Amino acid sequence: MDLSEGRERPYTRPPNGMAANDHDPHSSPPSAGQIGCLSAQALGERLEEEINRAGRHDSPLSCLLVVIDNIAEFSGEQGSDLPEQVFAYLARALGRELRRFDRIGRPSDGELLLLLPGADGPRGEIVARRVLERMRTIKVEAAGTRRPLRVSVGLAAWEKDASGDDLLARTRAATRREQAEDAAAELATTPLQGGSPPALGRPGPS
Repeated sequence: MDLSEGRERPYTRPPNGMAANDHDPHSSPPSAGQIGCLSAQALGERLEEEINRAGRHDSPLSCLLVVIDNIAEFSGEQGSDLPEQVFAYLARALGRELRRFDRIGRPSDGELLLLLPGADGPRGEIVARRVLERMRTIKVEAAGTRRPLRVSVGLAAWEKDASGDDLLARTRAATRREQAEDAAAELATTPLQGGSPPALGRPGPS
């Protein structure tokens, strides 16, 4: 397997009124490029911590879900190890795009979740665009061919009284909407084969 990527400038804007080293008084944040990938359990705990902090300080919090739509293709061709290698590589690559107090983790086997403390909707959209730009530069070489990753993202901002599960569910719903829009756009640009289909609600030729 070979993974390659271009280089992009990291997103480094801190939350309003908060220095990077003030965000977590109990531990020193990692330097850029050293953000680790949290397990599902650790990610859930960190998400609840960030929600509590956002509630106490009345500060924004956004989450960005990243799903690789064609990961099953690589799994079928190369076995179960390749998808894990791809996600580990992506976590490292995306970690270089994040601020020192942002976090990235695996809520499930096929997903990456980025926690963006202090980021409201517009700032979250900036990160989403940068993530998509970065992902488009990455190609996976398997079975002698290099192919790009097909990626969907879903962004959601925390709202008062919402739990971590609520916020994750909203990012997944946003991702499904993007996937549906992409599928509809692809269908609209696909040439019809064998003539036009019958009109909806009418039987086709017998």
